[in-house]
Amino acid sequence: MKNSVISFIGGGNMARSLIGGLISNGVNPTQIRVADVVPTPPATAHYPIQVFTDNVKAIQDAQVVVLAVKPQQMQSVALELRPHLIDPAPLFISIAAGIRLNDLSRWLGETVPLVRVMPNTPALVRSGASALFANSQASELQKELAENILRSVGLTLWLKDEDLMDLVTALSGSGPAYFFLIMELLEKAAIDLGLPPEQASLLTIQTAFGAAKMALESNEDVSILRNRVTSKGGTTEQAIKTLHDGGIEILLKKTLIAARDRSIQLAEELGVDKA
Repeated sequence: MKNSVISFIGGGNMARSLIGGLISNGVNPTQIRVADVVPTPPATAHYPIQVFTDNVKAIQDAQVVVLAVKPQQMQSVALELRPHLIDPAPLFISIAAGIRLNDLSRWLGETVPLVRVMPNTPALVRSGASALFANSQASELQKELAENILRSVGLTLWLKDEDLMDLVTALSGSGPAYFFLIMELLEKAAIDLGLPPEQASLLTIQTAFGAAKMALESNEDVSILRNRVTSKGGTTEQAIKTLHDGGIEILLKKTLIAARDRSIQLAEELGVDKA
């Protein structure tokens, strides 16, 4: 990876996080390129990398091309690049939500190696979770390269079925917003009940961080960790009972279903060829 030329098409926040992770892992900034319509996109703010406004020039001689544009722009960008691809084509990594590999392959070319990724925003603080799926044209070496790039900003895992990407989008892609909402509501409730705002905020954030850290570092299931905190007849038991009585299990399942179904709908809409 350290000797590969990696070109980013799109220089937004996710590209910035990946570039920062790559450089921290020893990739030479001169090996990294960014193409964006904005002359100084976020990805270039802190790193001495090569910057282009021409997508085609940015991918010349690149071994990896990371497509970091908005999903609505993906088709036009892919069609722009297709006539300029040489054989063998570079590995293309798409981090755009809702763009299926068969659509991307149709736009770029059937022989192009592709890896589809669903990252999430905690990648901005090197604590992301990314699910990957490759087409049959991607070699094991290219898959390893894609994994190394995404691992620079957090956890990575491979899916056996691309259709699961819609569920991953619902769980980890949209998931940070669910936890932010829970934190927001807990903080507000604590303030309403008399805790000063600054203390309510600090205790909420640290508690969420501590619980996530315990779950990540423990070899035990989260249900066991929860039971250890839930003393019989205690305050936590009463709180958990209130959550169950309020239908939290059904509500969270409905949440994932709604997000998954919307992801499927968006993928179908985005896959339609433009006139």
